[in-house]
Amino acid sequence: MPSVNKQSLREELEAHQNRFQALCADGKLSSDVSTLIQGLLMLLELMLAIFLEKTTKKDNKNSSKPSSQTEKDETASTSGTNKKGKPENDEHFANSKTRESVKIAKVTVCGYCAQDLSSVECYTHERRTKIDIVFEKVVQHVDAEIKECPRCHEYTKGVFPSDMSGPLQYGNGIKAYVLSLLMAQMVSLNRVQKMMKALIGIVISEATLLKYVIQLYVALEAWETESIDYLLKQRAMHVDETSLRVDKKNQWIHVYSSGEVALKFLHAKRGKEAIEDINIIPRYGGTIIHDCWASYLSYTHCDHGLCGSHLLRELVFVIDTNGYAWASNMKRFLQETCAKITRRKRKKLTRVEYANLQKRYRNILTRGGKEMPPIPARQNGKKGKVAKSDAHNLWERLINHEAAVLLFAKEAHVSFTNNRAEQDLRMSKVKQKVSGCYRKEIYAKAYCRISSYLQTMTNKGHNPMIAIQLALSGQLHLLTGE
Repeated sequence: MPSVNKQSLREELEAHQNRFQALCADGKLSSDVSTLIQGLLMLLELMLAIFLEKTTKKDNKNSSKPSSQTEKDETASTSGTNKKGKPENDEHFANSKTRESVKIAKVTVCGYCAQDLSSVECYTHERRTKIDIVFEKVVQHVDAEIKECPRCHEYTKGVFPSDMSGPLQYGNGIKAYVLSLLMAQMVSLNRVQKMMKALIGIVISEATLLKYVIQLYVALEAWETESIDYLLKQRAMHVDETSLRVDKKNQWIHVYSSGEVALKFLHAKRGKEAIEDINIIPRYGGTIIHDCWASYLSYTHCDHGLCGSHLLRELVFVIDTNGYAWASNMKRFLQETCAKITRRKRKKLTRVEYANLQKRYRNILTRGGKEMPPIPARQNGKKGKVAKSDAHNLWERLINHEAAVLLFAKEAHVSFTNNRAEQDLRMSKVKQKVSGCYRKEIYAKAYCRISSYLQTMTNKGHNPMIAIQLALSGQLHLLTGE
């Protein structure tokens, strides 16, 4: 009996197939028996392929399983980059004060012979620097005068500043710091309260902190509308989705990214209903780059580019489970093409090169169709889907969506992977781990809009705390230039 591993099972099946062919060649089997055994061997080969897939462990290297649920992801993308984004622009940073001083450590006596050096000219300097923080709480009181008119005996009160609407309020500096902790640094409400108590000696209530979140959410509504208009004008857009727990139920964050802009939207559904309600893709005429989700592919008015990283991981799984040569060839083909495009200044192939690329691509898939076991025909009267292995499904997808798979080699504005959208969604999973679950949908929506704004401002090189203050004060035009 063979041990349960893919090599021994494959060898055992191949040995039986060879014996069957030898018996048929010697004429020792009737035609009926030969047909029956041939069908059984075909079914056995298909079942073996599926069995090996079911017993192979999936991780972030050979599937779409997130790296947070597996060991560290060491998969390298040939089109990757180590860039850390633009440096922050602190031009509008008015809520800080730098007090800088220079002291001179004078030399009056020689350290070797005790000669008086007080009148000797300095040769040069050696500087050492110390940077420290002193927290300063600024308390501003405004006393409005109240006077009685000697003529009509009515009382008139002085006008308070527009940002002082009640007996006590906190300034935009505190609000920006709190919102940065909550939204950008993923700190919990309770820990933010403790941090503010340590800084200003006052405990700010949870309701007040959440009010700041809603205040910024409302202030960014116009910015979100302008950003949608920006995305609709771009030639390529990355799209993806991930789950988020809201009121103990699963909802979905949908992300749309292009250039420096990233927008996230919350919806109860994942598929086409959500896409229609968000109403970006239905109005978009460029190229959407995604992971081959069927809901995206249903929109035929725009072009599609499939994520190469997803395809490579699925090919690795097929290689690990069944060791098909076509999967190894396709993996090498995609990696070599991506590396070739990356080295090009034009970031695309010529027409002749692309035609040769298509021939090689189709040749690999043609050989793959002969290498894998055939799918049994549907029995008369039977309904439902025909059982197929993951390898068959991937092979058919590569055939049916050839143009989308190879679009990165044809169009310079189409990237090989959809990593941009996945990176924009990644911090939402961190937020969920910290928060656990949003108690109300409004705060989950607020997180999506505010995190979109902060991510976009970071991409543009703006300090997040400055961006929050400008948004709260209605001065977004200082960042957007409008």
